[in-house]
Order: sequence, then structure tokens, then C-alpha cells
Amino acid sequence: MTKLHNAFTTTCAACILGLTLVAPSALAQTAGSGSTGPTRTLTGKGHKAERHPEIRMALRRLNGSLEAMRNAADDFGGHKEKAMDLVSQAIAELKEALKVDKR
Repeated sequence: MTKLHNAFTTTCAACILGLTLVAPSALAQTAGSGSTGPTRTLTGKGHKAERHPEIRMALRRLNGSLEAMRNAADDFGGHKEKAMDLVSQAIAELKEALKVDKR
């Protein structure tokens, strides 16, 4: 039964990450953005917004998920801790990805 729970936890974490990264892009394409390159939008007084708003949104969502898991009950046989570790790894990878793309 433990192997099933580990597989389930890993699958859930992967799905959360996948949805967090894919959903904003899919919504933007559905809305007819038409852009295929890096996203930059103008804000307020003509200032350029940060690049990669989808990645930044994913970071906010993953951080929110991590906080929600921290506040959840602690009796999940180590699965919550493993999921938190995986989400923390995803956060670290996305931060590194943004560092790499400082062109």
C-alpha cells in the first residue's frame, strides 16, 4: 500500500506542477494573444512588465500550495512532507529558469 501512496503523491505533485505551468499559457492562447515569442506587456505609464508572467504566476501558485500544505494536518504518513519537498524543488527550478533567461 505504501508504494501506491508514494506513486499517488508523486503523481499529484507532477499534476499540480503541470497544471500550474500549462493552464496560464493555454488560457492566454485561447484568449487570442497571438504571440509566439516571450511575453512583455505595457503597464501603467508605458513601463514594460516583467518577462515570463506565466512562470511568475506558477511561482506564486506553488508558494501558495506550499503554504497550504504547511497548514494542513500532519498525519499523512510522510506523503505531505514528500509533496512539500517536490513543490519546493519545482519552485527552485523555476527560479533558476528565470535567472538563466536574463537576456
